[in-house]
Amino acid sequence: MQGIGGRLARGATWIAAARIVITFIGFANTLVLARLLVPEDFGLVAIVMSISAIVFAVTELSLAQALVQHNAPTDSHYNTAFTLNLIRAAGVAIVLVVLSVPMAALYGDPRLVYGLMAIAVSSLVIGAINPKLAAMSRELVFWQDFATRSGDKLAAFLVAFLVAVIWQSYWALILGVIAGQMTSLILSYIICPYRPRFELSKWRDLMSFSIWVGLGQAVNTLNWRFDQLVLGYFLGNTALGYYSVGARLASLPTKEATRPVAAAAFPGFAKLAHDPERLRRAYQRAQSALMVVALPVGVGFAVAAEPLVLLVMGEKWLSSVVVIQVLASVFAIGTIATTVQPLALGMGQSRILFNRSLLNLGIRAPLTMAGLLSGGLVGLLVARCIVGFISIWINLYFVRELLGLSYSRQLLINRRSLIAVVVMAAAVYLAGTPFDGLGLGVQSLKAICMIAAGIVVYPAIVMLLWWCQGYPEGPEHDAMKLAKAILSKVSGRVFRR
Repeated sequence: MQGIGGRLARGATWIAAARIVITFIGFANTLVLARLLVPEDFGLVAIVMSISAIVFAVTELSLAQALVQHNAPTDSHYNTAFTLNLIRAAGVAIVLVVLSVPMAALYGDPRLVYGLMAIAVSSLVIGAINPKLAAMSRELVFWQDFATRSGDKLAAFLVAFLVAVIWQSYWALILGVIAGQMTSLILSYIICPYRPRFELSKWRDLMSFSIWVGLGQAVNTLNWRFDQLVLGYFLGNTALGYYSVGARLASLPTKEATRPVAAAAFPGFAKLAHDPERLRRAYQRAQSALMVVALPVGVGFAVAAEPLVLLVMGEKWLSSVVVIQVLASVFAIGTIATTVQPLALGMGQSRILFNRSLLNLGIRAPLTMAGLLSGGLVGLLVARCIVGFISIWINLYFVRELLGLSYSRQLLINRRSLIAVVVMAAAVYLAGTPFDGLGLGVQSLKAICMIAAGIVVYPAIVMLLWWCQGYPEGPEHDAMKLAKAILSKVSGRVFRR
């Protein structure tokens, strides 16, 4: 067990760095398609994906997490997981087909029928993905996550780009998703060869853990998709297009940093579940590693959103800037306690996640409706901001209940990142002010100056604060050790040559 906390932090750092590639692909996908398609196309597909996401979530089984958390899964467990996933996928497909016509009538757009039917077919692809990948996660091996997700993103980007260039249709977005899912399916069996069999002998064993995770995921998806469904209904596809694209871009930096940390942390937390002190240290190291990466990217993107949108997407997407500015900041700050999910799963406290999601939904739904009906898109963003900070407090509360860490200890472990990002945000903003009012021709130079300011200022302030505090344990210490190890290997290879 010795060194699991350090392995988690180093693993999360490695995977987060690798996921930068995936983030760039995701950005490129959204930005290129935004040039080729119109906001209405994105709004239409946002409704399709929101409906399908809710159906998927309501039927969520969370079998991969159950396999990771299980003490000794056998082939029968993996076969059962495969069978249950296929049954669930078939059920999802049927529900989406049944919903396609009434949803098209509700939103007044017959194209929803075809979009939902296409996603219904793709659900069968998701259900067949290799469950044996969970065995690698159990051993704290995470490169397969990067391989499948990067392959998924790249295939989705290429197919969507080709369809958009040729037909300039919303089908580019849908077919891109399906191509990505097919790629994940194929790679899952290449990475981890496995011949599944139909079996249900271990369903009770798996479902006893996953039932609360699945319910929590269902409620959580309602939390995240509710606003898009009501916005599309009240304000139409074009407004939803601005909102969905802005929200997607705003979430990419923090989402791509959060996912690898969660993937690395969950099995590690499960191994330390019976050692509270080590678990507390491992949690704080993983959380601080997440913050030091996600916080500057999210806040920096929010500050520099306007020149970046004008430069890359064009003036037709200017209405999405305010969405990015608000949500990217909220998402970035919200990473301060997002690892409560893998923590609760690792400790076998999946019911807590359901309680958290239910509490968030009870707060978010009425505030979202009130903001939308009183202030339109701006009112919705104000509501999202308020809900975001309430959610942060809820996450901090549940971490305190699980680990006994006070609010102050959870916040202070990230103090260097929080201080540095405030200084960085000011520097990024000031770097762009000389270009204000000079027109579209200087937007590229403005964006470059703002990005350069963030890249220089943030790490400099973090390292300065680390030095002032006497080089304490933390993400800076792990990053330095990793850099030394890389330099040692590189220099050793050079000398051997």
